Amino acid sequence: MTFSRRNFHKIALAAGAFVALPGGSFAAAEGPVAGGTLKIVYFPEPTQLVAINTSAGGPQFIGAKIFDGLLTYDYDLTPKPSLAKEWSISPDGLEYVFRLREGVKFHDGKPLTSADVAFSILRLKEAHPRGRAIFSQVTDVDSSDPLTAKIKLAKPSPGLITALAGSESPIVPKHIFETFKPVDNPKPEQIIGSGPFVLREWLPGSHILLEKNTAYWDAPRPYLDRVIIRLVNDAGARSAALETGEADIGPNPVPLADLERLKTVPTLQIDDRIYAYAGQQNQLVINLENPYLKELKVRQAIAHAIDVKALINVVLYGYAVPSPTPISPGLAKFHNPDIPFAKFDTALAEKLLDEAGYPRKAGSRRFKLRVTTNPFNPQTYSDFIAQALTKIGIEPDIQKFDFGTYVKVVYTDRAWDLSVESLSNTFDPTAGVQRVYWSKNFKIGLPFSNASHYENPEVDQLLEAAAAEPDVEKRAKYFKDFQVIIARDLPVINLVSPIQPIVGSVKVRDYARGAEGLGGNISLARLNA
Repeated sequence: MTFSRRNFHKIALAAGAFVALPGGSFAAAEGPVAGGTLKIVYFPEPTQLVAINTSAGGPQFIGAKIFDGLLTYDYDLTPKPSLAKEWSISPDGLEYVFRLREGVKFHDGKPLTSADVAFSILRLKEAHPRGRAIFSQVTDVDSSDPLTAKIKLAKPSPGLITALAGSESPIVPKHIFETFKPVDNPKPEQIIGSGPFVLREWLPGSHILLEKNTAYWDAPRPYLDRVIIRLVNDAGARSAALETGEADIGPNPVPLADLERLKTVPTLQIDDRIYAYAGQQNQLVINLENPYLKELKVRQAIAHAIDVKALINVVLYGYAVPSPTPISPGLAKFHNPDIPFAKFDTALAEKLLDEAGYPRKAGSRRFKLRVTTNPFNPQTYSDFIAQALTKIGIEPDIQKFDFGTYVKVVYTDRAWDLSVESLSNTFDPTAGVQRVYWSKNFKIGLPFSNASHYENPEVDQLLEAAAAEPDVEKRAKYFKDFQVIIARDLPVINLVSPIQPIVGSVKVRDYARGAEGLGGNISLARLNA
């Protein structure tokens, strides 16, 4: 079964979660081929390289190649051994026991033990935007046996067993990371994991060089000698690099307008499958601290002013699925299909703004709003939203930032009004969705969290109940009721689930062998001569 742009919507409605076609390979592999350098073209430029206190794409994508997790996952999210060679869950769901591999070492030669697991889980619980929800019920991690980690919970957390990949929950060295605060980022020399590749060089604005970990516990992997991640923020330059062979592969690397042409290039292939650890969701996040946007009728007016069909065609060139609720159709067992988009109706939007007490003034403008977008998204998103606002008399002030500045403006300075965010649903709503609406996840400086500053005790109760409910049907009911409230309150206007293709050379194979896709550790990746 292939999840492509053509049939994604139909399949997603029938599936229980995002999955991807087995293989993740542009060429059939006959056997392991060792050696070579894989050149990945990447954007936006990351500000850190380990996802211990952030869910940003860069630290997830790059960090997973440096840091292992306890588990890895097949395409259908079936757990597979990684640092943990075996595991068990108590019948009441309150204890997870992980037996670690013997002899695993960090890149500095220090042994990896259960103390590192305990430290990492507790730090994720404290500082990670998604980990704060997934690990919220963790009360203790018993590390008395160096090769056994026992995670103890106050209540069940059914999403936890799918949250333990290296990209989501990296196991970091306690002896290094305990030396700085959870909100601080490690220095380059402190980026020391246990994964298949070792960080050798990080030159901001240019590249990140990873070299093979010759002492990797899963020998003879990795097969590649090195990985060069070229940091190229210009989409046209990324497209040219792939077309000329200067780069081998990239995640969502090219302008969507180029995809049809690139499909005709014989040295390239396009992978538009959906991997479970992605589950992308685009939302128009609303800053409820703005006095205009506090008014529900103003938020409703903005929702009625957005033509989602046109957005998909104009901004995303058809590479998206409509997603009017916080939980996209791809997580079908939790998605509420009874919630539609607000009807595209500019006349109704104008009426609502008048009723809210903001009639058009001289010059035909009502008020001004600052509009931005996560630079991971197409930058035309801001232009599209701005045009929609202009039609109903709201003056847009478009502000575009590099990635680091964007995160600071939105999550620390809070100097924005509307932002098109890219906050993945991921593999489970407790991980990917709860963080956006849970009042306890509003924290100045915490990225990719509750940026709206939305507070609703009923929503908190539903999300917390769903997070701890082992019965799938009851859990689904909590999530579906939650979506009804969000559609009513509109702290966020949910837009689409975008399809973000991987573009790569036909010589690259086995780059994505599980649910993390190209964002995994790529220890199996190899190059055809």
